[in-house]
Amino acid sequence: METNTEKKKVILCAIFPQGGEEAEDVSLGELERLAETAGCETAAIVTQCREKPDVKTVLGSGKIAELSDLCGALGADLIVFDCELSPSQIKSIEDAVGRDAAVIDRSMLILDIFAAHARTSEGRLQVELAQLRYTSPRLIGRGRELSRQGGASSSGSVGARGPGETKLEIDRRRVRERIAALEDELEKVAQNRLVMRSQRDRSGIPKVGIVGYTNAGKSTLLNTLTGANILAENKLFATLDPTTRQFVTPGGVKILLTDTVGFIRNLPHHLIKAFKSTLDEAVYSDLLLIVIDASDPEFITQTTVTTALLEELGAAGKPTLYVFNKCDAASDRDALIHMKALASKSGEDVVFVSAKTGAGCDALVSKIEAMVMAGKHRVTLLIPVGDGAITGIIYKEGDDVEMEYREDGILCRCIADDRLYAKIKKYIIEE
Repeated sequence: METNTEKKKVILCAIFPQGGEEAEDVSLGELERLAETAGCETAAIVTQCREKPDVKTVLGSGKIAELSDLCGALGADLIVFDCELSPSQIKSIEDAVGRDAAVIDRSMLILDIFAAHARTSEGRLQVELAQLRYTSPRLIGRGRELSRQGGASSSGSVGARGPGETKLEIDRRRVRERIAALEDELEKVAQNRLVMRSQRDRSGIPKVGIVGYTNAGKSTLLNTLTGANILAENKLFATLDPTTRQFVTPGGVKILLTDTVGFIRNLPHHLIKAFKSTLDEAVYSDLLLIVIDASDPEFITQTTVTTALLEELGAAGKPTLYVFNKCDAASDRDALIHMKALASKSGEDVVFVSAKTGAGCDALVSKIEAMVMAGKHRVTLLIPVGDGAITGIIYKEGDDVEMEYREDGILCRCIADDRLYAKIKKYIIEE
């Protein structure tokens, strides 16, 4: 990511099959926003309709020549392909273009953005691990000087003996060692996160995970509900590190809200793997809020990407509330009405809000409270001193337990599920 004011000029490239122009336009639009987030300015877009990418250069020879001319005319610094490139393809494209412009793919661009936005030590470790896992197979030797092996050769011919371990092998060994060290460090971080998660579980406070496509407004929603004051910008992947804040509803229900990293189509697998402990916040939530940018024409596709990634993480099947955000800026009202009708028909829970203005947030909070309290009872008990043994059961099975010892007995406030409720029903004085 660029820190100076001068932006790098980038040329975006993609291929699409016959009839796939519309889908590719959407993907390229997203790639352009990624480039902008990375501090680049899109100077040109080169596309080609073909069923399969060229084995060597993805684009055909004519388009590669056009790309080379554009690089020279526009002074492009970077070429980004909207598909994953192999190491040999990167080298072949650079050789064919014959310019100083570097060649990267969509995954490399996303990794660069993550590297620029990671602020905590855990985030930086996760990003570095993902980068090394992605780039290590892409280390390529340079010519004859890296091809000679160390030690005496089997033939013993003069000139066949190299200097020992080649530079390429040294680089690869160092990368492997660094990956192992990062995995060890992140394992310790994951254990610490597990301890914190266990403490939250013991507290009995419901855990609500805020998930969704990048730039859907998750951080803004958390700020609006809790006053968290975390970074919220109109950028892709503005925040990477999960933030948890306690929130108390007007009904007195305590909730832990966790903002998680945003999703995007074709999210690099290495990134998902490196951020697993962070993304597990969604897996261990009691309720998921899937935040959807209602102002984005592609919100249906984005929602599909989000649900697919949640399924991949093992978070499918959890109680889910679909939160259509930015409704104040939504232009396609018919699509929203259609989505609401589909959700109602399928029994899904849906609310419409504007996290920026606060509109609809009261209804959202009421819905969250109702969903996390489903099958639970907030009760006040007066337990006679002689029945004090029941308090042990309440501490073990109840949530948000408060005890006050008085002359006339033990005053207890707690949240009880149906099973505990049946055991303590005779002591209830208020519900």
